[in-house]
Amino acid sequence: MSQRSSDSAQETGSETTARPAPANAIGEERILDAAYELLLAIGMRRMTMADIARHAEVSRATLYRRWPNVQAVVAALMTREWTTALVSAFQPDAADGRSRLVEGVVEVVAKTRVHPLMRKIIELDPEFLTPYLLERRGSSTVAHLALVEEGIKAGQTDGSIRTGDPVWLARQIILVSLASAVSGPVMASPDEFPKLDEELRDMLTRYLTP
Repeated sequence: MSQRSSDSAQETGSETTARPAPANAIGEERILDAAYELLLAIGMRRMTMADIARHAEVSRATLYRRWPNVQAVVAALMTREWTTALVSAFQPDAADGRSRLVEGVVEVVAKTRVHPLMRKIIELDPEFLTPYLLERRGSSTVAHLALVEEGIKAGQTDGSIRTGDPVWLARQIILVSLASAVSGPVMASPDEFPKLDEELRDMLTRYLTP
C-alpha cells in the first residue's frame, strides 16, 4: 500500500468500526479467570458458555474455538489450579528425595482439601468429579503421577526411598492422596485437618523408607 493510501485509510478511520482482536490474541488466562469467578459465584451447573464469554468479554465463537462446553472449561481451570499447586509444593531444598516428595504431596493434598474451587464443585456439582475418580485420569492426575514418579526415582537414586517400581509406588501414593484430599472433610473438621496431614506424612514416610 502506498503512503498516500495509508494516510487516506487513517483519515477515514473515524467512519469505520475498529476490528476486534483476533481470537488467538485473547489470553486463555483471562477466560479461565472469568470462569473461576463465575463458578464460585453461581456454581458450574448454572454457568453457561454465554455467561463465561460475557464475563470474560469475548465472543462465544472465540470461546467455542477453544472448548466445546462448560465442563471442558472447568477441566482446563482445574488443570491450571493444580498445576500451580504442584509447581509451588515440590521445592528442591529438602534434605533428601523422600522428604521432598512426602512434603510436596502433603502440601498439595492440604491445599486441595480447602481449595475454593474444589469445595464449590463438591458442594454444588459433585457429579463433575465422578469420571475422574471412577472412570479415567484427568490431566491433573496424569501430571501428579509423572511428578511423583520422578520424585520416587530421585529418592531411590539418593537411597532415601526403598526399591520398587516407581510407577506402582506413585499410583498408590496418588490413591491415598486423593482420598485424603476429597474425603478428608468427611472424616475431620477444618481445625483437625493438620492432624490428617500429620498422619498422611507419617504413612507416606513409612511406606517409602528403605
